[in-house]
Amino acid sequence: MLDLKYVRDNLEAIGQMIANRQGDPATIGKFSELDQKRRALLRETEQYKSERNRASDKVAELKKAGQSADDLIEANRALGAKIKELEPILAEVEESQRELLANIPNIPHSSVIVGDESSNFEVRRIMEPKDFDFTPKNHWEIGESSGLLDFNRAVKISGSRFVALYGPLSKLNRALIDFMLDLHTKKHGYLEVWPPAMINSASMYGTGQLPKFAEDGFKIEGRDLWLAPTAEVPLTNLKRDEIIDDSELPISLTAYTPCFRAEAGAAGRDTRGMIRMHQFDKVELVKFTRPDDSFGALEELTSHAEEVLKLLKLPYRVMLLSTGDMGFASAKTYDLEVFLPGPGVYREISSCSCFTDFQARRANIRFRRTKGGRPEFVHTLNGSGLAVGRTLIAILENYQQADGSVVVPEVLRPYMGDITVIGPAKG
Repeated sequence: MLDLKYVRDNLEAIGQMIANRQGDPATIGKFSELDQKRRALLRETEQYKSERNRASDKVAELKKAGQSADDLIEANRALGAKIKELEPILAEVEESQRELLANIPNIPHSSVIVGDESSNFEVRRIMEPKDFDFTPKNHWEIGESSGLLDFNRAVKISGSRFVALYGPLSKLNRALIDFMLDLHTKKHGYLEVWPPAMINSASMYGTGQLPKFAEDGFKIEGRDLWLAPTAEVPLTNLKRDEIIDDSELPISLTAYTPCFRAEAGAAGRDTRGMIRMHQFDKVELVKFTRPDDSFGALEELTSHAEEVLKLLKLPYRVMLLSTGDMGFASAKTYDLEVFLPGPGVYREISSCSCFTDFQARRANIRFRRTKGGRPEFVHTLNGSGLAVGRTLIAILENYQQADGSVVVPEVLRPYMGDITVIGPAKG
């Protein structure tokens, strides 16, 4: 969430920012209209309160002098009634303004390009795609032909956009999780967390999922609980309503969680395979930093996610997202896109973002630079390190062989009991 005073003082700039982010420019007009109404109601309420206070003082003087104050007492009752009438109206206007403020996106960093998805900038490209001496298959063709991927039975159990993994592919999925967590904890210095997979509305609000993206979540009926859309939410909210000591910063956390999202993407896109599922696995990276360190921390966090792809020897590219393609809460985002030989395209496998104080302001996460000093909002960051299902897809397609088998990347073999090739499922 943006600072209320900052928005009031920079209405024109905020309106342009919303337009640059492909939002509704009318939002700032509504905000300004509510602010003017709030100020008028506040002035009127304060005026009545001031008149009531003066009248109360006069009543006390008259009573002390032994004179009648009945008229003033009656006038005071009328003033009290007017105040009582205005206060809920003022509260309603202020709540509407807070709701509107909660739906204004974060301000992009100056290095972010103004534009839509077509304006995203390729920062670097690592490894060139492999030249196959046969026509490479899509991951679902590889998995289904070997009996390792089962969409049909998953649909029977849960409906569309779910999948069951069998045998060595299930083991490979688990190996990826362990490999990623080991890399981030042992080499990159993150603290591993096992967070709850169900979270309350306050947590969803703190990281920006609510109120704007309520329809993308899975809500538990009759309870104030949601299935976690990503570990970003519980990890960030571990520090909600806390003041962190400066000596603790930066804080780096990582976690594996199953993730749940109702969004289905663009119509007619990703209707086959595992690209866009309602349930998927992810290893997440979250950082809390001082404000002056956050964009440097973004470069570091992005490099940590990249190293997973480098060690797996998967071709990928890094994209700097434009203003119109960034997430709602982000000030700057790098997408890592892995190459998939089946369709012959690059697809997102991680988004690494700096949120400045946008999430911290919503979740009230602060720090003190000195003992007894004024609390300031921290900056928060997060990134996938990586999306496990999409990494599994990338391995199936990039390591496939002509006979339908799949070579296990060398770095994963210790996690696979030294299995070097995955073949058809048994049983």
